[in-house]
Formats: sequence, C-alpha cells, structure tokens
Amino acid sequence: MKGSSTVTSLPCLSLFLLLLLPSVSSDDLIDKICQATPFCDLCEASLRPLSPSPSDPKSLAAAMASVVLGNMTDTLGYIQTLIRHTHDPAAERALAQCAELYRPVVKFNIPQAMEAMRRGKFGLAIYVLGDTEKQTDSCQKGITNAGADDESSVALTARNKLVKNLCDVAMSVIKSLMNGL
Repeated sequence: MKGSSTVTSLPCLSLFLLLLLPSVSSDDLIDKICQATPFCDLCEASLRPLSPSPSDPKSLAAAMASVVLGNMTDTLGYIQTLIRHTHDPAAERALAQCAELYRPVVKFNIPQAMEAMRRGKFGLAIYVLGDTEKQTDSCQKGITNAGADDESSVALTARNKLVKNLCDVAMSVIKSLMNGL
C-alpha cells in the first residue's frame, strides 16, 4: 500500500516541478533579445505586434528582416510618390538616385538575407543588412547634397533613419542567434 502511494505521487510531483520551472514565453524571448539590441524600444515595437508571435530566435530574426523589408518597401513607394510630385530638378535627381538604391535592396537583397537565415547562413544575412544600411546612407547623402529641406525631404530623412535603425536591430538579433541565445 505504501509503495502505491509513492507511485501515485510521482506524477503529481513531476507536474508540480514542471510548473515551478521557468518557461520561456515568446514575450520573455523578445525581451531578452531586444535588450541586446541598440534600439530596444524599436525592437520590441517591431516584434510584439506580430501574430503569431515569433517563439524562437530564428523566427525573431526572420521577423525583423520582414519588418526591414516592409519598411523599405514603404519608403520606396514614398520616394516614387515624391518623384512624381517634385518640380525641383536637383531634388528629382536625388530622389531618383534613392529609388535606384532602394529597388534592388527591396527586390533582391533583403529576400536574399531572409533566405540566407533560413539556410543558417547568418553571416551572409548580416552582410546584406549592413549593405542595406549603406544604401540608405547613400540615399540620405544625395538628399542632403541636393539641398532639399522641405517637409517631404525631412520625412524621407526620418524614414531613412528608421530603416537604418531597423537594420541595426535585425543585425543584433541575428548576432544573438549566432551566439546561441
């Protein structure tokens, strides 16, 4: 009789111990990974609204790359709208240069980084995202050199900065993945 109560209490004890063990929820993972990025608030704001919530570091890295792609796609659309509405030849040239810099990144580079992550080639993904930052910087330099200081160029500057910061976050998330987080 005494032996049977020990056997019966073993599953209860196991269940009790499982409940005590810390579980890693996707929110905890997002907190942990975002704390290691240069823009923690931007990281959290980018990842928390996603549904379903990414539940492992690899899916978080892929989600951040998707956020970068979405932002760059929106910014490219904004640049194309500005080109259609500008009457300043210098601003139009600078905007056309930005569009030429953004197009291959949106169509090829970021999808290539996402595919590299899927295949476990994280170094390549970081390289591509770093190159994306350089393209954003080149766009911004062209806008600045054109002397554009109207409302639309200020908005484009803010968009370029956001894309650059998102790239920094995405690269940090991938580095966390590489370091076994």
